Amino acid sequence: MRKFCPFPVDDLPAFRQQLLRASEHTQYFCYLDSNNYPNYPHSTFGSLFALGAVHTLTADSAALNALEAFTKRHQDWLFGFLSYDLKNETEPALTQHSYPKTDGIQAPLLHFFVPRFIVRITGEKAEVGLCLTADTDEATELAAFKLLLLTPAGVHSAMATDIRMQPRWTQETYAGVVGKIKEHLQRGDIYEMNLCQEFYAEEVTIHPVEVFNTLNAISRAPFSCFFRMEEQYLLCASPERFLKKQHHTLISQPIKGTRRRAADETEDAQLKENLLADEKERSEHVMIVDLVRNDFSRIAVPASVRVEELYGIYTFEQVHQMISTIICEVPENTGVADILRAVFPMGSMTGAPKLSAMQLIDRYEPTKRGIYSGAVGYITPKGNFDFNVVIRSILYNAANRYVSVQAGSALTIDAQAGTEYEECLLKARAMIQALEKR
Repeated sequence: MRKFCPFPVDDLPAFRQQLLRASEHTQYFCYLDSNNYPNYPHSTFGSLFALGAVHTLTADSAALNALEAFTKRHQDWLFGFLSYDLKNETEPALTQHSYPKTDGIQAPLLHFFVPRFIVRITGEKAEVGLCLTADTDEATELAAFKLLLLTPAGVHSAMATDIRMQPRWTQETYAGVVGKIKEHLQRGDIYEMNLCQEFYAEEVTIHPVEVFNTLNAISRAPFSCFFRMEEQYLLCASPERFLKKQHHTLISQPIKGTRRRAADETEDAQLKENLLADEKERSEHVMIVDLVRNDFSRIAVPASVRVEELYGIYTFEQVHQMISTIICEVPENTGVADILRAVFPMGSMTGAPKLSAMQLIDRYEPTKRGIYSGAVGYITPKGNFDFNVVIRSILYNAANRYVSVQAGSALTIDAQAGTEYEECLLKARAMIQALEKR
C-alpha cells in the first residue's frame, strides 16, 4: 500500500539537493523535474523523486510483455525507461538485418522499479509516499526515509577526471553519410530521417550529481531527469514530451525545428520569428505531426485524433523549438504496453515513413542509441503515465567509465550537411559544457 504524508520543508531548493544526494546511497533512483517551466501545455507536476526499490524489472527480450505483467502485479507508482531499441519489438521487421554498433552504455531494453519512497513537490509543498506492507508501519518507514536523507554524502571513490569529448564521426564522414541519406530521399525511400551522431569519452570518471546540477543550471528544461540504475546514469535536460496518458486521453508533443538563442533581444526575437516562418522547418515538422496522427489512429477511438496546437514556438535557455500538440482518446482499459506497441518509438526521432527511416538509421548510425531517443517517466497505480523523449542528455556507465552524448537533426531533400552538422553541435553544446566545465 502506498501512503502519501505531508513533509514540512523550510528550504525547498536545499531539500531537492538533499534528495538528489541520496542517489549516492541507493542503486535505483529517479528525479523528474519540470523546472516550473511556464506555459508548457499539459504540465501536471513540479518535481518527483523515487528513491530505492522494493521491486524491479529489467528486460532484454519480450520486454513489453514483461512490462504489462509487471504493471498488473504491482499496481503502484512505477518509474523507469524505455530504450530506443525496443523498436525491434514494436516493429518486428527491423530484426531482419543486424548491423554492428558501438555500445559503451550497455543499457537493457527497459527498466522499471517500484520505489520504496516517493517525494512529490508541488508549489511550496512536499509530501512523501511510503510503501507500507504487513511488516512495516508508517512511523518506521518515515524514520527510514529521514535516515536516508541524513546519511552523509559519500566520499567519491575516485576523483573526477578531465573530460574532452570527441566525435564518433569527423565532419567529413558525417557529410558523406548525409550524402548517402539524400540518395535515399531522392529515390523516395524516405521523406525525412533523423540522423544522430555520438560524442564520447572513454576511461573517465564523473560525479553524476555535480554534472547534473551544472547541466540543469545551463539548460533548465520541462522534462529534466536524473536516473540511476545501479552503475548506469542518465542526466537529462529534455524539452520534449513523448507521451502522456491522463484517464482516456493520450497527448504527444513532438519537437521538430530549432533555432539558436541570441544574447541580443532583438536578434533573439528575429530568430524566433524566422523559425516560425521557415518553410523547410514547417514542412519537416508537419511530416512528424502526421506521423504521430497515424500512430495514434492505430489505438485511438475512431475520429478522436486531433491537433490541438500546430507550429507552437517555445523558448528554452539554449534554443527556440517548434512544438505541436496532438491528442486522442483511447478505449477504456487500454494498457500501457498496448499503447507503446502502437506508437513507440517517437516519430520526432525516427522519420517518415517510420519503418523505412528506422531501417536506414540501423544501417548508417554506428552507435547504438540505447536510452538516447528512448523515454523516461512514470506510470501511476491507475495506469496514467508521462514519458519524456531522451534528448539533450548525458549517459554514463560508471562500471566501464564511458560517457556518451548524442545529438541529431532531421534530414530532408533540401538538407545541407554543414548546416545539419552545426545543428547537432548546437544541441550537444550544453551537455558537453556541463562535462568539460571545471
